[in-house]
Amino acid sequence: MSKHVLKAMLERQPAQGPETVHIDITNGCNTNCITCWDHSPLLDVAQTSQWKRNRARVEDVVSLLAELQALGGTKNIVLSGMGEPFTHPDVYEMIEAVKDRGLSLTIISNLVATDADRIVDSGVDQLLIGIHGASEQSYLAFHPNFRAVEWQKLLAMLDRFKARARRFKHVHVIANTNAHELVAMIEFAANYRASQVNFKLASLRAGTERCRVDERQREQLLGENIAAATSRAKELGVETNLAVFGQQLLAGGEATAPISEVGCFMGYAYARVLVDRTVLYCCNTEVEVGRLSPSSNFRQLWRGEAWSAWRERFHRGDYLESCRQCGKFNQNVKLSRAFAQKYGEVELLAVTGRALGAQPKFSSRRRLPILKGAE
Repeated sequence: MSKHVLKAMLERQPAQGPETVHIDITNGCNTNCITCWDHSPLLDVAQTSQWKRNRARVEDVVSLLAELQALGGTKNIVLSGMGEPFTHPDVYEMIEAVKDRGLSLTIISNLVATDADRIVDSGVDQLLIGIHGASEQSYLAFHPNFRAVEWQKLLAMLDRFKARARRFKHVHVIANTNAHELVAMIEFAANYRASQVNFKLASLRAGTERCRVDERQREQLLGENIAAATSRAKELGVETNLAVFGQQLLAGGEATAPISEVGCFMGYAYARVLVDRTVLYCCNTEVEVGRLSPSSNFRQLWRGEAWSAWRERFHRGDYLESCRQCGKFNQNVKLSRAFAQKYGEVELLAVTGRALGAQPKFSSRRRLPILKGAE
């Protein structure tokens, strides 16, 4: 973790730009993961076809990269989207634009829309490969429109990465279709030489709640499955975030992240830019800070009233209800630990609004007054 991020958290004012910027390049997707808030077949109301056709333009991505480098501090770019980035016809041009600037590049992908050799040859530093199952049965249950051919293509891609000695991360969003496969997921990762396995409890809403782990599955995960998977990972030398995943499960019910116990620091380390150029404080679409335009560039937003207001709100331990399903919980845990190690537990309590026994709040964005500019 960069020292400038930790110092910014302490001083509550960033001297440089975000270390990581997540750029959405497409809303379209080639699959329909059951947990997805945009493409799941379980959604009460589906996204429109027009929304799904929206894509970022290469020139807008290039312009943003230039802004970020002028601001300073940005080291990592994530190319992703509300859909699958490799469905964008210009994705490799965007990859080249990132790598030409000497930035580290991560892509979040299910891999099916591209090929392994082209990814490796393009210079991508890291892939977060959304797999969500260690068997064909659970993989297809999680991706209802996929068939055996997509599973076989995924395995062939992973074999090719292994042959070319490229190690990437496997991601498993845990729902009721795959909760029984934790140990198998570890063994799957070891077989394909994954650099790490990240587990995430599915954050669900708008109809997708039907694939939430039930209480029996939650008890099994906490009672034996995580322990067994942790032991197997140690035996096989597989790095995981199983301890953090356990914290997510302990949040209980609809919650997937005990965010008040950790704090939110994304406003110093991270930003996300959507296809329509809306800029988010984190990955939560409720936490908007503005929109990029000729009259409002990234620097102005980063140092502006709205972003500052959100930072101060979360420093007070004043969260949105949606923060109970924090999508950046893993990263917040890392930041919290690094901050406590550098500045101590007392300072950590202060920057998370927990000093003197203060209690966190969770409120609707609509009903809760917040600082000027935060809306």
